[in-house]
Amino acid sequence: MASINMKQTDPYVVLEEFRGKDFNGSWPTMNEMFSITVKRYPNNNCFTDFDGAGGTRNTLTYSEAFDKINQLAKWLSANGVKKGDRVAVSGKNSPEWAVVYLSAFYAGAIICPIDYGLHNEEIENLLNTAKPKFFFVDTEKFEYFTSKKFDYAVYSLNKKQEDKYVYTLKTDKKTDITLATENDTAAILFTSGTTGNPKGVMLSHKNLVSDCFNAQTNMNIYSTDVFYALLPIHHAYTMTAVFIEAISVGAELVFGKSMAVSKMMKELREGKITMLLGVPLLFNKLLAGIMKGIKDKGPIVYGVIKFLLGLSYIIKKIFKANPGKVLFKAVLKQANIYTLRIAICGGGPLAPSVFKTYNELGIDFVQGYGLTETSPVIALNPVYAFKIESVGKNLRDAEFKILDPDEDGIGEICVKGPMIMQGYYNRPEETKATFTDDGWFKTGDLGWIDREGYVMLSGRAKNMIVTAGGKNVYPEEIENAFQLYDDMEQITIAGYKPDKESAAEEIEAIVYPSDAMIKRIGATREDKESAQMIYDEIMKQINVVNKTLLPYQRITKLTILDKPLEMTTTKKVKRNYNKK
Repeated sequence: MASINMKQTDPYVVLEEFRGKDFNGSWPTMNEMFSITVKRYPNNNCFTDFDGAGGTRNTLTYSEAFDKINQLAKWLSANGVKKGDRVAVSGKNSPEWAVVYLSAFYAGAIICPIDYGLHNEEIENLLNTAKPKFFFVDTEKFEYFTSKKFDYAVYSLNKKQEDKYVYTLKTDKKTDITLATENDTAAILFTSGTTGNPKGVMLSHKNLVSDCFNAQTNMNIYSTDVFYALLPIHHAYTMTAVFIEAISVGAELVFGKSMAVSKMMKELREGKITMLLGVPLLFNKLLAGIMKGIKDKGPIVYGVIKFLLGLSYIIKKIFKANPGKVLFKAVLKQANIYTLRIAICGGGPLAPSVFKTYNELGIDFVQGYGLTETSPVIALNPVYAFKIESVGKNLRDAEFKILDPDEDGIGEICVKGPMIMQGYYNRPEETKATFTDDGWFKTGDLGWIDREGYVMLSGRAKNMIVTAGGKNVYPEEIENAFQLYDDMEQITIAGYKPDKESAAEEIEAIVYPSDAMIKRIGATREDKESAQMIYDEIMKQINVVNKTLLPYQRITKLTILDKPLEMTTTKKVKRNYNKK
């Protein structure tokens, strides 16, 4: 039985060795941090994918990645990029994506990572807001962005466009680069608002680097770890908790480009992944496959394993030992997760039973909490002192308080710390409204903090829906797609839980049909036999709109109202519908 080492390594000690020599601020900038890692681990594997011939491994060491990053940074500078200019990138997870991201810092620029899953027109709208000098995009969207005239130059993340390919861009010109300081903006992350004026979160170098090192106070990570970047890396969660964490300690980063099961299993197995960070959808799928394999062995074997799972959990919680890796070695190997050291779930709520089962299997499985505006991690469960019901303890330098708590101590969660955003890009009023008068960031989430400092969530932001895939869905964006559908007098989008076990939500449309539609199809509101006719007619229109939405935004449930919902004086539906 393996014993648990409860001693936490202090990541701040590492920084002190380089303070005054490799950086002079309170925190290194992103480029200074990467340069320190290259100095410490030049020959460690840095970026890996399995996109070689026949799915073979491609790997860059830290020194090789550093050369490519600097080559591109010099090219950017030689082609007019100056301190504070924006460089945008959108594509599948890849070493090329990472090289562009880091090269922007070495050129003194600000990186703008954009969701590759958005429609072309939506990406275009974000670019119009960011106004980058250069846009690096993957091959599927390359033709669209090179077929039109833009103010920014378009280059490729894929070697299929050889003359525009990121690794071929070189210059012999001498360049004079002014680098950013820790308090300068490093990245602008767009969280929503793909129409009109999008909301861009401005994160400084200090925000990103401090959050990375603060997270390590609740968890040990090592230069021997292998992180798996399976979720889209433009998202703040993957960007910090996978990408930046890995390069801060000299760990290897394996890029996954697809959630296809066969490809994922190959990358988990051949990559020898030790750190898997995901959202509930990923962990639910993985566990469902494991449990199906156990059940297929018959009721006797299943019963014995269920007993051992319970025993494993008791031993782990009481004796701080981890027997699961020994008891369930064959099961974990078959699922290609035997090499996993730690699994972290974020981006959405996870069912407690799923959380518990992974720990029973011997995987150190924890949850974290944060928002894009907080870089994003502000709370994380210590691996060997986790609480299933909590999203974690505050990180070092992150202070929490509850605003206007009720009699149960529940109120809005507010936070202070070096990881809190600079503000929303070109949105000073919205930025001001997000902070209290004395400088606390208001998360918009309700919760409470127990006596040991663990954060407990009671509810999420006012309207936002978080899906099983960890995607944030904003109801107004979906509602706007129905503005021209006169058959619906009111449509309100809400989240619903498809089953009691799931803690995540899917999308529901709550509709009050118009009188004109009822009359047109020959139905009446009072006639129960007409109910199916009304439902079918509205569902036809929902199916049409669903095809225009991103997969995670699509409506999966329809509720028809007998009476309209109450409206405000500005004719907005009050979101107080209760199905009970």
